[in-house]
Amino acid sequence: MFISNSVAETIAAGRTYGRSARKGDVFALTGDLGAGKTQFVKGFVAGLDGSAEVTSPTFVLVHEYTDGRLPVYHFDFYRLDHREAVLGLGFDDYAFGDGVALIEWADRYPDLIPKHAKWLSFELENENRRLIREGGR
Repeated sequence: MFISNSVAETIAAGRTYGRSARKGDVFALTGDLGAGKTQFVKGFVAGLDGSAEVTSPTFVLVHEYTDGRLPVYHFDFYRLDHREAVLGLGFDDYAFGDGVALIEWADRYPDLIPKHAKWLSFELENENRRLIREGGR
């Protein structure tokens, strides 16, 4: 478990994960709105030496960041109403492709998440403090 006491610390945690990421990695991110998932992805992209401005993919459903060591495919399942919508995005091509997939709200469709995925839960403890835990769904 990692305890983050600021946005900067959440970004730093993401950067650490990004530095060790490998082709084909999948990260399933869970947690309430405002828990730090997108901030984590900002750091993750930076950890892969990417310079893209990371934003939430809530309305576009997937962002591709390709200027780093590996391409990053950043999904948001929050607004998807059924699993066919996920599959319609070409999700399998991304999840088993040449880059790294990070999926916010992955617990909405856990059966679509590859078995090798690393699950990270983000818990908002108070205005500044977040708990980031590995494992489980």
